[in-house]
Amino acid sequence: MGTPSFARTILQALLTRADPVVGVVCQPDRPRGRGLALSAPETKQLATAVGLPVLQPERLRDPGFTDALRTLAPDLIVVAAYGKILPRALLELPPRGCINVHASLLPRHRGAAPVTWAILAGDTVTGVTIMAMAEEMDAGDILLQHEVPIAAEDTGGTLTDHLARVGAETLLEAIDALKAGALRPTPQPAAGITFAPRITRDQCRIDWSRSAAEIGRRVRALAPAPSAFTTLHGRLLKVHRAVAEPAPATAPPGAVIEARPDAIRVATGDGVLGLLDIQLEGRRKVSAAEFLAGHSLPPGTCLGAA
Repeated sequence: MGTPSFARTILQALLTRADPVVGVVCQPDRPRGRGLALSAPETKQLATAVGLPVLQPERLRDPGFTDALRTLAPDLIVVAAYGKILPRALLELPPRGCINVHASLLPRHRGAAPVTWAILAGDTVTGVTIMAMAEEMDAGDILLQHEVPIAAEDTGGTLTDHLARVGAETLLEAIDALKAGALRPTPQPAAGITFAPRITRDQCRIDWSRSAAEIGRRVRALAPAPSAFTTLHGRLLKVHRAVAEPAPATAPPGAVIEARPDAIRVATGDGVLGLLDIQLEGRRKVSAAEFLAGHSLPPGTCLGAA
């Protein structure tokens, strides 16, 4: 059970095993892109390519879905970035239960966006947890964990891809150990619990009164999507890549200090943020040099103004 690219990597790993994958459950097709055409989830695309049955329920409590899943007769359900809470009836359906591949070192960063929140928090280490699922969100017993360092240049996208690969390897290790009876579930510690809820649009908006280091982390955490953003003359301006400078700001937060081809330098509440790759509303992503070839940004231009 899984939906995005993270889950596709997990599914790919499961398909290498002798144990057959009997089916895939993912979110329904959703409209995407400028034309809002229906787009199939990553896991559905892979499942269809290899001839696996695919179930896409709107509601997990739908009796028709439960019957269809029971017909597939899974021994074990693997969940990875599915996007919905599983009800008790579903957790109890497979004889060997349900296990989850979670992209954090639980109990830190329980919730839907653990990778984003790890970068936002300034963590230097994260990891993957294979967890026996319970009714409470991400609160089940830990079966296996592997640490992963967070590099200074990691974005939400690169770190997610890295954790997916490590998660796939860890999952296969955990399944082998489960079959051998060699895994001992460990309750999550009560200390150190943090939460990583879905990112809202407002959390993507850059607050220039924050420090350059904090804004830089936000840009990395939200790249490549949904992207941190500000405004320029009332138009949305996404910031895809930026670098924090320790230099003192010599202008109010959000004001352009200097527009250079290598970086558009913007004052923050503490330090300077150099914008490297940006995207004006309705345009493609470009470098600072490409943007400045077609736009004038004199010192004092204010980003984020209403």
